[in-house]
Amino acid sequence: MVKIQPFEVEQWMNRLENTPGVLNIAETCAASVSIKDLVQLCTDKDLPSPLSTSKKLTYGAITGSKMLRQRVASLLDRGLSSPQADTTSPLTSPLPAENIIITQGAIAANFLLFYTLVGPGDHVVCVYPTYQQLYAVPESLGAEVSHWELTKENHYVPDVKDLESLVKENTKMIVLNNPNNPMGSTTPKSVLEDIISFAKERDIIVFADEVYNPLYHSLPDGQTAPPSILTLGYKKAVATGSMSKAFSLAGIRIGWVASRDESIIEAVAHARDYTTISVSQLDDQVASYALSEPVLGPLLERNMNLARTNLEILSKFVEKYHSVCSWVKPTAGTTALVQFSKGGLVPVHDPNFVLDVLDKTKVLFMPASPCFGLARDFKGFVRIGYVCETEVLKEALEGLGGYLEKFLLE
Repeated sequence: MVKIQPFEVEQWMNRLENTPGVLNIAETCAASVSIKDLVQLCTDKDLPSPLSTSKKLTYGAITGSKMLRQRVASLLDRGLSSPQADTTSPLTSPLPAENIIITQGAIAANFLLFYTLVGPGDHVVCVYPTYQQLYAVPESLGAEVSHWELTKENHYVPDVKDLESLVKENTKMIVLNNPNNPMGSTTPKSVLEDIISFAKERDIIVFADEVYNPLYHSLPDGQTAPPSILTLGYKKAVATGSMSKAFSLAGIRIGWVASRDESIIEAVAHARDYTTISVSQLDDQVASYALSEPVLGPLLERNMNLARTNLEILSKFVEKYHSVCSWVKPTAGTTALVQFSKGGLVPVHDPNFVLDVLDKTKVLFMPASPCFGLARDFKGFVRIGYVCETEVLKEALEGLGGYLEKFLLE
C-alpha cells in the first residue's frame, strides 16, 4: 500500500470553504468566469459558440482535441516571439501539438508526471515552499526528496548555487513552480537559464509547474515576464499548466503536460491510459474557445488588471497594519504569504488564528505552517488568495482589520 501524507491545504479548503456566509480569500483562482462572460469578452462576435449542441458526446480525442493542443502550444510558445529567439532549432522552434497531453487539471498532470518518471532509487530536488503535491507525491512513490529552500533574503527566488550541494548522482528531476504558490514570487528568465544549464550538464529532467503562468502582473521595473521552461532549448524540460488559475476556469477541469522530449510524452501517455480515457468533450470545447485569440487577450487583460488592483488594496492593508503583519510583496500569481503577530512580537499560532478569524468574521484564508511548512516552518503566516472579486477582498479585509484592532493590536 502506498503511504502518502494528507494533502493539508486541500483538507483545510474542503473542510472550511463552504462555511455559510464565508468571505473566501483562500481561493487561488483568478475570479471565476461563466461561459456567458467568455462570450461577452470575445472581440470576434462571429466566433462560433464555445459549446456545440449538435456534437455527439462520445469520449472525444484521447489526448485532447487537436485544436486545444494547438492553442496550448501557442500559449507556451509566447517566449519565442522575442527577437533573440532561435526558432530554427528543434528545441526552440514552435512546440508541436503532438507534444502536449490534455489532463483533468494540473493536479492530474503533476501526479501523472511523477507516477511516470519517478520511483525508488531516484532523487528529486524540489523548491520549498510550494504546493505540497510537488514533493509529497514523489516521496510516496519511493523517491528521496531534497527541499530547495527559498529565502526571504533572495525574495523567494531559487539560488542556483544551492544546487551544487543538493544534487546527487541519482538526481532524476529538479522541480520548479513559477510563479510560486504560496509566495507569489517570480523566477526570472536568467535564473531559469542557469537552472537549465546546470541540469543539462548532468542530464537531469527539469519540471516546472506553470499553473499560474502568465500572471506576471507586478514585476519590478525593467524585469520582463519569464517564458515557459519549454522555450529555453532543453529537451528534458517538462511543463504543466491548467485553465484554473490564470484563466478563471477551474470548473472545466482542463490541464496539460508538455515537453519537447517525445519519449517523456509517450511514457506519460502510456501511463495515462490507466487513469483517463479522455477529458470531457464539453470541457475541451470551452477551453479551446477561451484560448482562442479573440477571447484569450481580453480574458488575460481582465485578470491582470484584477490582480494589480487587488494587490494594491492588499498592499495598503499590510501597510496600515504593519505593526502586526508583514510580507514580501508578490510579483505574480494570485497568492501572498502574510505573517501576523501579537503586538508585532510573537507570531500567532496560524491554524488557530485561521479558525478564530473565520469564526468571528467569516473571513477565510489558509494557515501556512501546516499547509506549506511541514508544521515546522512559516509559523504565524497565512496564505491569502487576493485575485478574487474586488468587492469580496475589500469586505474581507475590512472584517480582518476589525479583528486585528480588537485582538492583535496593543
